[in-house]
Formats: sequence, C-alpha cells, structure tokens
Amino acid sequence: MTILLPYERKLVEATQAGLPLDPQPYARVAEQTGLTEAGVIAGLGRLMERGIIRRIAAAPNHYALGMTANGMTVWDVNDDRISDLGQRIGALAFVSHCYRRPRALPLWPYNLFAMVHGANRDEVESKRREIAALLGDDCRGSDILYSKRILKKTGLRLSASGG
Repeated sequence: MTILLPYERKLVEATQAGLPLDPQPYARVAEQTGLTEAGVIAGLGRLMERGIIRRIAAAPNHYALGMTANGMTVWDVNDDRISDLGQRIGALAFVSHCYRRPRALPLWPYNLFAMVHGANRDEVESKRREIAALLGDDCRGSDILYSKRILKKTGLRLSASGG
C-alpha cells in the first residue's frame, strides 16, 4: 500500500475530479491546498515520478464537441517498428491516444491501437486511410471498432476513509 504524505493527499483530493477550468489551474489548486503554485506543480511531478499519478491530460467529451463517430483503429504492425510507428501515429492531430498492446493469437493479431474521432463514420474511415498510408508495408492487417456509448473517464480517487 502506498502511503501519501499529508500535502500529497491534499493535492490528490483537490485534483481527483480534474483541474479547475481556469487560465491558471495550478494557482487555483494552490489556493485550495495552502501550497504555492510552484509547490503544486512540483508535488504533482513527484506523484507522477512515484507512479501514483500516471499523467495529467485533458479528457474531452467528444460527443459534446460533435464528434459522434469514434473508432478504435487496430493494426498488426511489425514489432521491430512499432515504437517509431506508434509515435508517428500518436502525433497525428486526429488521434486522441495511441498505444501498444500484446496480441492474443490466433484470434487477435493487432498490437497497435489508435483512437480516432470524427463527425461521422466517413470522416473516421478517411482518417483511418491516412494512418494506413503512414504505416505502409509495415502493416499486415487492421480493423476498426466503433464506440456504441460513452464510457465514464475517471482518474485516481481517494476513499473518504483516508485510504
């Protein structure tokens, strides 16, 4: 079990529902916690270094933004090229997240995943073709899994009992 220092617990409690929607979110968290803005930034950095927080990122509601066609593109790419290719795909403006996963042969040959959002399926398919062109001969196969519903995205949550 990981023990949080009192100031770390304050940081997690103040940010577990997300950073404030404010031009200076760390200053607002500092006001809530009694820390300085620099202390908030440094403390969150230490929590990331320890693996308690994995990342700080925006989690937009794509549906509210008009992106109602959401597809997880899956790719079977050469293992010796996956790191380079994954970085290139993840850098595309229309890919919200990209990651490597192990294959589950013989039924699931895919090892590279990239989430693509669009206003409709035609737009998502067009973006999928862009990824396929980027992968070229390093890709042996692909598919796309369309979202049927929104999944609630949440980060680290502390229990009220202090755990």
